Amino acid sequence: MSRLSYFARETLISLRRNLLMTIAGIITVLISLVLFGGILLLSSAVDHGTEKWKHGVELEIFMKVNASKSDIDAMKSQLSSDSLVKSYRYLDHKAAYEEFKRLFHDQPALIESTTPDVLPESFRVAPVTARLTEQVAGEYDKRPGVDKIMTAQQQIKNLLNATRWIRLIFFVISLALLLSSLFLIVNTIRLATFARRREIEVMRLVGASNWFVRVPFMAEGLVQGAIGAGLAFGFVWTLKVVISNVLNSQHTLFSTFRVTDSDAIGIGLLIVIIGAVIGTLGSAIGLRRFLEG
Repeated sequence: MSRLSYFARETLISLRRNLLMTIAGIITVLISLVLFGGILLLSSAVDHGTEKWKHGVELEIFMKVNASKSDIDAMKSQLSSDSLVKSYRYLDHKAAYEEFKRLFHDQPALIESTTPDVLPESFRVAPVTARLTEQVAGEYDKRPGVDKIMTAQQQIKNLLNATRWIRLIFFVISLALLLSSLFLIVNTIRLATFARRREIEVMRLVGASNWFVRVPFMAEGLVQGAIGAGLAFGFVWTLKVVISNVLNSQHTLFSTFRVTDSDAIGIGLLIVIIGAVIGTLGSAIGLRRFLEG
């Protein structure tokens, strides 16, 4: 226990001695991880909203909830024989309900209040080429039992392309900021070890191991990274709430976009791990010159 008390005390002393550098390191870690977490949240929203359009599906035919079996069979027959249709997938009430549960798994109250029979059956259709989407949609729009047809509009494709570029740009910016935070932590640890170099030499002369000397400084870097990551977790969760509120208020094609609690928690845990790794790595690099051998 006395050893743990010593490590904790020495860590706090080092943090206070280099307070401005410590704060700068924490803020840089915070900003970089908020950017990283934010782009992952937006990517999750886009992935959820466009999942069904990523495998060649260009339109989805929703049947009326009370569509008859003959209407369903007639639709299957026509899709199977249609030369403009490359493939299709039929979702009955049960399959639609299973997908509904998967999409809204973080809203158990909504799932409990919904039954398979209230969800429409549908057909996900991939035309031979994307150019035929509107033609195929027009062909099936007036068929008996059809309620509505949703197409993968050009805005969805543009959004996917834009998201890829935005994701790349933000990842590069986040990486640059993470490297900056690593540099700040390295310098903070080097300043701390330089300021206490005589004390360290005395400790080594009386038999203290390198690891005994290292622990407080490594803990200092870990604390910087962990604090920055913990604050970033809070910002990412707040951003998740904001994004969810904005998406829930939409009544357009983008109303299917969403960010779940599990998405936010998973991203939050990832950035906490990254923050801790950055802090520990920065400490290790900063100590290497002073404690070799």
